[in-house]
Amino acid sequence: MQARSSTQQYLTGILSWLYRAFDAVATWVTQLSWWKFLLFACLTLTAAGILQEELFNGPAQEEIARAEREAGRRSEASILIDESGIRFNPRTRARSGAAEPADPAEPAAPADPADPDAPEAPRPPLPPKPPAIGAGGVNIHPGDDSVHIELPPQIGEELSNAIEAAVEDAAEQKVSRYHKQASTWFMNFVLLLLLALFGTKALVGGKKRADAVAQVANAAAEREAMQRQLSETKMQMMQAQVEPHFLFNTLASVEHLIRVDPPRASAMQRSLIQYLRAVLPQMRDNAVLTGLGREVDMVSAYLALLKMRMEERLTVDLQIPDGLRSAAFPPMMLQSMVENAIKHGLECKPEGGTLRIVAEVADSKLRVTVTDDGVGFGVVPSDGTGLGLQTIRDRLKLLHGDSARLHIGANSPSGVIATIEVPYQLSKQA
Repeated sequence: MQARSSTQQYLTGILSWLYRAFDAVATWVTQLSWWKFLLFACLTLTAAGILQEELFNGPAQEEIARAEREAGRRSEASILIDESGIRFNPRTRARSGAAEPADPAEPAAPADPADPDAPEAPRPPLPPKPPAIGAGGVNIHPGDDSVHIELPPQIGEELSNAIEAAVEDAAEQKVSRYHKQASTWFMNFVLLLLLALFGTKALVGGKKRADAVAQVANAAAEREAMQRQLSETKMQMMQAQVEPHFLFNTLASVEHLIRVDPPRASAMQRSLIQYLRAVLPQMRDNAVLTGLGREVDMVSAYLALLKMRMEERLTVDLQIPDGLRSAAFPPMMLQSMVENAIKHGLECKPEGGTLRIVAEVADSKLRVTVTDDGVGFGVVPSDGTGLGLQTIRDRLKLLHGDSARLHIGANSPSGVIATIEVPYQLSKQA
C-alpha cells in the first residue's frame, strides 16, 4: 500500500509539473504578437539548420564514417591480394585455442596391458596435408578452410583496389543513410514543436486573452465601485459638515424671532419643517439618480429659509419647466451648487444679489445652470474643505463618463455661473 501511495504521489507530482510547464509555455506564447511569433519561428528554424549542419554534416561525421568503414573491414572475411594471387580466409570460425578433430582412420595407441590404470600414450603429430590443387590454379587448404587463387600481379592489384573502393562506398552509403535519417528526424521534431506552439497560440490564445480581459474588466469595475463609494462618502461627509451648521443658524434665527417677531418665527419654523421633509428622505436614500423635481423642491425650501434670514438682500429666480421635473438628476448636486453661490457669492455681499436657477434640454442633454451676481471668484477667502466642486466632478464622471460635465465661469458684471450637463433621461422617482 505504501509503495502504491508513493507511486501515485510521484505520478501526481509529474502531472502537476507538466501542467504548470504547459500553462507557462501557453501563457508566454499567447502574450507574443503574431509577428513576434513568426520571428521566433524563423530564428528557431535558422538555429535548427545550423545545428543540423554541425551535428550531421560536419567534419566530426567524416571521422565517424571512417571509423565505421574500418570496423566494417575488420568484421568481414580477410581477403589478401598480392602478386601471387588472392588469399581468402573466412573469419566465421575460431582460429585460436580450437582443437583439431582426430583422424578417424588412425587407430588410438593401445594402453599398457600391465598397468590397466596407466594413461594412453600421446599420439605422434600428423604430417601436414598438402594443399589440394583445384582447377584453374585454385589452391584449397583443408586444415584452415583458406583459399588461394593465383592471378597475374596487375590483375590482382586492380582487383584489390576495386574491392577496397566497393567496401568504402558501401560503408559511406550506410553512414550517409543513417545521417540523413537522423537529420530528418531532428528537423521533423523542430517543425512539430513549432506546429504545437502555433496550435497552442491559435487555440489557447483566445481563452487566455478572454481571461485577461475579464480580469482587467473585473479590476476596473472593482476600482470604479471603490471610487464611487469614496465619492459618495466624501459627499456625505461634506453634507454632514454643512447641514448641522445651516440647521444651527436657522434654529438660532427662529429663537431670536420668537422674542422679537413671533409671526415671522412661526413662518421660518414652517419653512424649516418643509425643508427637513424634503431633505431627510433624500439623505437617507442612497440612490444614484433622482428626479430633478425633488431636487428643486429641496432647494426651494432651503432658499425660503435663507430668504427669511437675508430678507431683501436675496432675490430668487427659478425657471424650471414642469416637463423637466421628471428628468433624472444626481442627488444633492443642485443643493451643493446653491450653497456655494450663497456662501461664497451673495451672503458676503452687503447689498446681496440675485440667485437664478434655469433648467433646459439642449443636444439630448439636461442642462442646469445656477447663476449669482455676488462678489465672484476669490474675493472672500474660503474656510471650507474645497472638496465640493471636485466631488461633483468625480461623481459626474463615475455616473456618466465623458458625457457629463461641470463648468464654472465668471458672470458679468460680477458673480459666478455654474452649469451641470448630464444625459437627458427620465427618472424612476417622482
